[in-house]
Amino acid sequence: MTAPILLTCGDPAGIGPEIAAKAWAAGERFVWIGDPRHLPAGTAWQEVSEGQAPGNGAMAVLRHDLGGPARPGRPDPHNAAGIIAVIERAVRLVQSGKGAAICTAPINKKALKDGAAFAFPGHTEFLSHLAGGRRVIMMLACPELRVVPATIHIPLAEVPDALTEAVLEATIRITHAGLRRDFGIANPRIAVAGLNPHAGEGGAMGWEDERMIRPLITRLAAEGLDISGPWPADTLFHARARAGYDAAICAYHDQALIPIKTIDFAGGVNVTLGLPFVRTSPDHGTAYDIAGTGLADPSSLVAALRMARNMVAARAR
Repeated sequence: MTAPILLTCGDPAGIGPEIAAKAWAAGERFVWIGDPRHLPAGTAWQEVSEGQAPGNGAMAVLRHDLGGPARPGRPDPHNAAGIIAVIERAVRLVQSGKGAAICTAPINKKALKDGAAFAFPGHTEFLSHLAGGRRVIMMLACPELRVVPATIHIPLAEVPDALTEAVLEATIRITHAGLRRDFGIANPRIAVAGLNPHAGEGGAMGWEDERMIRPLITRLAAEGLDISGPWPADTLFHARARAGYDAAICAYHDQALIPIKTIDFAGGVNVTLGLPFVRTSPDHGTAYDIAGTGLADPSSLVAALRMARNMVAARAR
């Protein structure tokens, strides 16, 4: 790999700059795009040009000055436009071949909305927009588990209406393609969790599992996909069950995120499947409460950088 992994700065009022410096110190190699004035005091850094590979000395920085200072725990609206511009720049670079993949440090959507009228729910939707409006999905991954929520940041009361056959089918197909292309799994095994308790228990606890989810799974299995379900979610995530699939499709946000954060809270990675380029992110937010204290754990970022590198290698095979 000649083009570098690009790490966006995220919100400099959060822990992004600190975990970037710690990941570099731990031996990860990438090009950080951001304002070097926002790095922790004493961080050794060197400016690089677009497309330049990082060395093994000081942290490689593609300088992109933002509008305001970095005050730990206090997002500055003057930085909002610059944070957004860094993400846009990373996408341009990876699309032009000057970046191998994008790893994004955490942003705060409200801060970006307040400071720059950011119109997207988060990174995933913004990256989809920058990639031409492609349909994408969010996967959370760690060595022991991969999960994909079919619906994400909506109220629980809205999930049954939002979980349509079309949405679930698109989620399954994008997951299947992503497992093959980005993880090198030739014949992915996919398990689908039921929406209702006990996967509806034959209709006694809800009709969606029997009337919509099961027929869809039957149809996709007839096409040749290795897919099973709907499974009761409360029995889908113990060790023996996890051995039977490569990814689990879940009906809603917490059904997917609770098991992976229980299994590997520090090392989970957020992956966007369906993009024409590789994108990963640590599975945590800005952590304003500990920003500037030196307590931030870089484990999830390190895992995200390594996963990005592995995904690029899988696509190249």
